[in-house]
Amino acid sequence: MKLKSLLVVITFSFCLLNVNAQLKVNACGYIIPPKSKSLKNSFKSVYEAADIVKLMLDSVKWKENFKIKEQPNIQNAYATIINQMRYIVYDNEFLESLDTYAATKWASISVLAHEIGHHYYNHVIKNQGSNIPSELEADKFSGYVMQRLGATAEQAKAAMEKIGTPNATATHPAKKDRLTAIAAGFDMAQKQMGGTTTAGNGNTNPGGTPTTGTGGNTGTNPNTNTDPNTDPSWIALYMQSNKAETVQLSDDGRTYQPAEIKAGEPFVFKFEVYNYGWLRLKYYNGYRTFKLMHGKDYNILWNRRTKNWTVVEVPE
Repeated sequence: MKLKSLLVVITFSFCLLNVNAQLKVNACGYIIPPKSKSLKNSFKSVYEAADIVKLMLDSVKWKENFKIKEQPNIQNAYATIINQMRYIVYDNEFLESLDTYAATKWASISVLAHEIGHHYYNHVIKNQGSNIPSELEADKFSGYVMQRLGATAEQAKAAMEKIGTPNATATHPAKKDRLTAIAAGFDMAQKQMGGTTTAGNGNTNPGGTPTTGTGGNTGTNPNTNTDPNTDPSWIALYMQSNKAETVQLSDDGRTYQPAEIKAGEPFVFKFEVYNYGWLRLKYYNGYRTFKLMHGKDYNILWNRRTKNWTVVEVPE
């Protein structure tokens, strides 16, 4: 996030964790599979995962412009930006459970291919957030790459068949649409290879325009270089207190950074990823999180009845 008086390092991702009433679902629209280790994933280390990724990139003749990072206990795999560098972060236990749930080791490979698709088409850098066209484009890329690696059509769709959510949301497609996109990518690769079902040479263009190299814009929102005194999209936080108070701010809802708000002074800042972010305050049972939007100012008030902080938007 861009702060008027505080230098920070940002971390944001294309896929976050979302929990609904019945199912745990990550932001790529995958139901989190039950934990199981009866079928081991081939990624014994980050280096082996990187080897699989290299095969995928070679299959589309694309030069890697991101790094691979294993992060336990996140129950996810996602494309992200960390300190201005592109990453794919994955939880190996999540992928192992997925392979067991789908009964094939191709399942985890297809999920990694989907995340590579987000980097291939520059979805993260474009600051689009999760949206249906981007998810379908990454699904199609996954199907294309799976065919190039030698998977069958059923293996390419195995993960989505098991963990795709049935209904569409404002940001993610329904399972049937995602399966259609995977099949379209698979069929495109197969036609380019003359109808064969095994990996080979031939045309290696999955469609669209990929990002190239590691240079250029790596995620910083160019609009954060504006003057907060004249640009109304900046956020001002006011604290109702006679002393400085520390709050927690986050670009992605996962990684929070402390920010001190001085008594009687607005704290002016701007999120760097999207036009919104999160504020976390201490609450009686832990923490309470508030979503903040660009172009709005907020008062943090002490509620004498509940003995807790709350947030109120400053009226225009």
